[in-house]
Amino acid sequence: MIVSHCAADVRAAEAAVLAALPDGALMDRAAAALATACTQELRRSTGGVYGRSAVLLTGAGDNGGDALLAGALLARRGVRVLALTTAERAHARGTAALLAAGGGVRPYGRDGAEHCLAADLLVDGIAGLGGRGGLRAPLDVLPARLAAAGRAGRGRPVVVAVDLPSGVDADTGAVDGPVLPADRTVTFGTAKPGLLLPPACTRTGRLDVVDIGLGAHLPAPAAVRVEEADVALRWRRPTAGDDKYSRGVVGVVAGGADYTGAALLAVEGAVRAGAGMVRYLGPQHPTELVRQRRPEVVPGPGRVQAWVLGPGVDPDDAEQGRRVREALESGEPAVVDAGALPALPRRSDPTRVLTPHAGELARLLSARGREVERAAVEADPVGHARAAAELTGATVLLKGATTVVVGCDGVVRTAASAPAWLGTAGAGDVLAGILGAVLAARAEDVQAEPELAATLAADAAVVHGWAASLASASGPVAALDVAEAVPAALTSLPGWHEADAAAW
Repeated sequence: MIVSHCAADVRAAEAAVLAALPDGALMDRAAAALATACTQELRRSTGGVYGRSAVLLTGAGDNGGDALLAGALLARRGVRVLALTTAERAHARGTAALLAAGGGVRPYGRDGAEHCLAADLLVDGIAGLGGRGGLRAPLDVLPARLAAAGRAGRGRPVVVAVDLPSGVDADTGAVDGPVLPADRTVTFGTAKPGLLLPPACTRTGRLDVVDIGLGAHLPAPAAVRVEEADVALRWRRPTAGDDKYSRGVVGVVAGGADYTGAALLAVEGAVRAGAGMVRYLGPQHPTELVRQRRPEVVPGPGRVQAWVLGPGVDPDDAEQGRRVREALESGEPAVVDAGALPALPRRSDPTRVLTPHAGELARLLSARGREVERAAVEADPVGHARAAAELTGATVLLKGATTVVVGCDGVVRTAASAPAWLGTAGAGDVLAGILGAVLAARAEDVQAEPELAATLAADAAVVHGWAASLASASGPVAALDVAEAVPAALTSLPGWHEADAAAW
C-alpha cells in the first residue's frame, strides 16, 4: 500500500525531523535519492550516464534546491547539466554546488524550451507543495512542445519530477491548467494525495517514495493506493470447515428483457471471484441464459448474504425495480450499480457500496439537489465521490481509469491496476459481481465494522484490474474475458501463495 499525507502534515513532520538534524542534511538525503533515480533513467533511456545531458527546471523553493543538488551529483558523474531558473531567486546552496561541479545556471528564457527538447533528461523542480494552478508563461507551452516532439518521432527527454509534477495540486489531485507530465516522480517522506488521486495521478509516471525519516511524525494518511500484495493478504479463503453458505451467498438482481448480458456478466464475476453460491433473480429469458452458462446458479429468492443490484436494470422495469427495493430493505450488504441507484433510499449506510461511473454519479448528485455535469465529476472525482458519500451515507466506488473509493472512515482509497483496454462494455457488471462475492464472504465482518466495506471495495477493484491485465496481455479485451481471468488473477497476486489461509 502506498500512503499519502497532505502538505500541512508533511511540513509539520519535516519541521520535527529538521530540528534534530544538521543544517541541510534532509535536503542532501533527498538530492541523493533524486540523483540515483536520474542516473537510472539515463541508463534506461540512453544506455549510459557519462556524456549525457540534463536540464534542471528550478523554482525558488526546496524542490528547486533538491534538483540543483542532484544536478551537482550528476555533473560529477560526467553529465552536462544546465539549470534553467524559473523564479527571481534560486536556492543558494544548490546553485553554488552545481556551479562548483561544472554545471551551468541561467534564467529560463525564450530559448528555454529548445534547451529542454535537446536534453536527454529533464528534471522538474519548478513547484513545491504549495503550488496551485497550472504552469504559467513562458513554461505553459512546454508540455505541448514535448508531446509534439514525441508524436513526431523526434524524441523527447525523459522527465523526472521532484516531489510532484509541476501544475498539479498536491492535496487534491486537481489539474487546473497545463501540467508537465512525468515519466517518473521521486517524492520524499510520504506520497502526496495528488500523486494517487485522479486526474493528477495520470501525470505522475512511475512513483518512488523515498524514506527520509518522517514516518514517526506523520498522522493517519489522507489517501492510499491499494496494491496487489495488499489484496493477497486480505482476500477471504475457504478453510476445511467452510461450506457454500459460509463462503458467501450472493443474490444478483441484474439485467432484464433488453440487457440480458449484464445478468450473465454480473453472475460470472461473482462465481469466478469465489462465491459459495449465487442466486439470480430476474425475468425468465435472462434466467434461462444464466442457467445455460452457469448451471450451478440458483434461480429465485432464498438465503443471501450480500446483493448485487442494478447492472443492466432499466429504471422503468417495474418487476426488477421491486426486487431491487426489497433487497435494499433486507439489510444485507449490497453493491448498488447502474439501474439500482435511483432506488437508493434518501439515507443509507456504509454497507451499501455504490458503483457509479462519472455520468451516473452526476445524475445521483443532481437528483439529490446538487446539480452537476459529468465533466465536473471527471475534473474532480474525489470531491464529488465525497459529496455522494456524505449525501447518501453509503460507501462510494467511482469507476474510472483510477478507481476512487470513499468510505465512512475519511480515507480515500484508490486502485490503478487496470489497463486502458478495460474501458469496454460490460466491465462494470463484472466488477459488481466480484465485489458482491467479496462482501458476501465477509458479510458478518462488514455488518460489525461498516468501514470495512471501503477496503473490500478497493480490493475488488484491484482484482478486477489485475484480471483485465492478464486477459488483455496488452491488447483488446472483452468483459467476459475479464471475468474468466479472475481465478488466475487471484492466484498470481504477489504474496498469494505465502498468505496464511489458516488465519480464517
